Amino acid sequence: MSVRAVVAALVFLLAGGLCAARAAGTPAPSAKAAKDSTQEAAPANNQQLLKSTESFVRELFAWGPNIPVKLGPLKQSDAADFYDVPVQVTLQGHIETGDVYVSKDGKTMLRGSIYKIDADPFAENRAKLKLDGDPSLGPRTARVTLVEFSDFECPHCQELYEAMKTVETEYPQIRIIYKNFPLTQIHPWAETAAIGGRCAYEQSPAAFWKMESSIFDNQDVITPDNVWDSLVDYATKAGLEPAKFKACMASAEAKQAVEADHAEGVALGVDSTPTIYVNGRPLIGGDLPALEQYINFELAKASGAEHRAAAHGN
Repeated sequence: MSVRAVVAALVFLLAGGLCAARAAGTPAPSAKAAKDSTQEAAPANNQQLLKSTESFVRELFAWGPNIPVKLGPLKQSDAADFYDVPVQVTLQGHIETGDVYVSKDGKTMLRGSIYKIDADPFAENRAKLKLDGDPSLGPRTARVTLVEFSDFECPHCQELYEAMKTVETEYPQIRIIYKNFPLTQIHPWAETAAIGGRCAYEQSPAAFWKMESSIFDNQDVITPDNVWDSLVDYATKAGLEPAKFKACMASAEAKQAVEADHAEGVALGVDSTPTIYVNGRPLIGGDLPALEQYINFELAKASGAEHRAAAHGN
């Protein structure tokens, strides 16, 4: 497989994801996974349309015959004249997924997302995000809520951890919620660290943030062999009871809580870390200027709504 083919596929399908991994045979949902399952199905006789679309995307992205590509099934998109065509490509043992839109006459293909202009594009995301039961900072009544899906072993998440220090200082009025999304295929100690963070939260919610700092500050020296002892040491320094912490680490409940976070992310279409939702608006990669832009936009929108409500009340 050529480097060109791999890069083209990742640019097409991951669209800016950073730490990302999926095992072959376990494809994550695409960006269109949340679409209404009641959509009208496409006619069953469109195999020729799928065949011509596959030929085109192979040519467009230099996917040779040695690269497994699967398209379909066709389904009606939100645009009346276009089908939504799921695309699945296997690269070096990993399955990546995405969608393209093909006109019903088979002459035009679009990439990206299709939105209904008269609908809130992020309402469905907000409905799927659980805002209770995870580590959080800031007021529960905040006008802007930032939900972060993170992996303690991901170097890009460590970069976001540093950037979030600025966000926490500049925007004390927003709420920040941390959720675990360990990429176990490529990060061997990430899940153990996530369980450790969860156990810190269970024993003392405030202690979670001390654990987060300890793990990310020492990310370079933690290994699969020393992660358990390291976490116990960090927990002790955070003021937690070591025996209680160890019991929690070995419990099924702590792992299940981490798995619930992960399942929530998968339902939203998360497949790389860090992924952030600002009032439901997704940001992959945690770029600080973009994150600040999203926060400022949501704060201004909320302020404008309040002013309009006040004016209407008068």
